Amino acid sequence: MSHSTFTRRTGLKAAVALGALMLASGGVSAQQPTFKFGLAMPLTGGQALYGNDQVKAAQWAVDEINAKGGINGKKLEMIVLDTQADPQIGIQATNRLVSVEKVPAFVTAWSGVVKAVAPIANDNKVVELSVGAASPDIAKLGDYVYTTFPLADVDIKAVANYSVKDMGKKKAAVLFINNETGIPAAAVYRDAVAKAGGTIVASESYDQKATDFTGPLLKIRAANPEIVHLQGLVSESPQVIAQARQLGINVPITSYSGIYNPKLIEQLGAAAEGVIATSLAPGADDSPAVKAYVDRWQKEVGRPPNGLPYTQYLYDSPYMIAAIFASMDKKGIPLTGENFRKEMLALKTFDLPLTGKLEMSEDHTVNKPVYLVEVKNGKWTTKAVVGK
Repeated sequence: MSHSTFTRRTGLKAAVALGALMLASGGVSAQQPTFKFGLAMPLTGGQALYGNDQVKAAQWAVDEINAKGGINGKKLEMIVLDTQADPQIGIQATNRLVSVEKVPAFVTAWSGVVKAVAPIANDNKVVELSVGAASPDIAKLGDYVYTTFPLADVDIKAVANYSVKDMGKKKAAVLFINNETGIPAAAVYRDAVAKAGGTIVASESYDQKATDFTGPLLKIRAANPEIVHLQGLVSESPQVIAQARQLGINVPITSYSGIYNPKLIEQLGAAAEGVIATSLAPGADDSPAVKAYVDRWQKEVGRPPNGLPYTQYLYDSPYMIAAIFASMDKKGIPLTGENFRKEMLALKTFDLPLTGKLEMSEDHTVNKPVYLVEVKNGKWTTKAVVGK
C-alpha cells in the first residue's frame, strides 16, 4: 500500500467521522427534515392552462406556510409532477410519488386520473386527496381515496333543481363528454331533473377528441328544450357553446365549475351572455380573503386565475395537509399514509383560508354551499346561493 493511498483513505474516514460528529451534535451541517406531499396535475397538454394555475395557487400556500415558520419549525415541501390529465401518465406520476418520493399523501384532480391512480393509493396505504374532480364514484374508490371538493351530486343536483323549480324550465336537455367527467355527472343531472318534476327531452354525448359538435347539437335543437346542461371539459366547452348559438340554440345553458373562468367570456363574447355555472367556493364579492386573493392574481400575474374556485381549493390544500402534519409531529406519530389518514379523520374539521370550513367524513364525501354564477354584461355575477 502506497503512502498516498493510505493518506486518502484515512482522510476520507476522518471526514466521515467529522460529519457524523457534527450531525450528532447538531452542528452546522445538520439539516431540518421536511414534510413532503405530492401534487400530480396537468402541467402540459390540453388542460395545462388550468392545471398550472392550480399549481401556482398551491405553491403560494406552501411558500406562505414556510414563511410563517413551517410545520413546528420544519419546512413543508410539495413534489409536483405532470399528469397531462391523462390516466396513464397519472399512474406513472403517482408511482413515482409513492415509490420514489415516499410521500404519505398526494393531491390530484381530473376524474379519469383520480380513478386510475386509486388502486396505487389503496395498495400502498397512501392517502389520495382528490381536489377538483367531481365524479360521484370518487367516494367509492377505497379506504385511502378522499375528496376535499364536493362531488357532482352536490352542485349538479343544485343547478338541476334551480333550473326546474326556480327558473321554471321543465324541458331540459343534457350534452356531455363521453368519459369519466361527463357520464356520471350527466346521470346525476337527468335524475335530479326528473325528481324536481322536469323532463329530459334529449341526452347526447360527444367523443372526448371531438372538435365538431354539430351532430349532437342538432338532435338537441330538434328536441326543443327550454334549457341545456353541458358537462364537458374546460378546453372544449366554449366551442360547444359557440356552435350551439350558431345553430340557433338560444335557450339558457348551464354547466359546472369548469366553465367558470374569464377565458369563456374572452372566447365567446356576446355568446357567453346568460350562461350559468356552478361554483363551490365563495367569490370576490362574498369574501374579503377571496377578494385579496384575486387582487394578488391581478397584481402578480396580470389576470384572474383560470377556474377560480378550483384554484381556491388547491390553495387551501397545503393548509389542510400542514395541519395534519403538525398534529402528527406534535404527537410523535410516524409519517405514514395510514397514520396520515387516521389523523385526518381524527381532526375532521379544517378552517381553510379561501373555501371556509371543511368537514372530512367516513363516507368520503364533503358538502358545501353551491354558488350559481351567470354571465351578465360581460362579467360573472352571483345569481343565487343554494344550500347555504
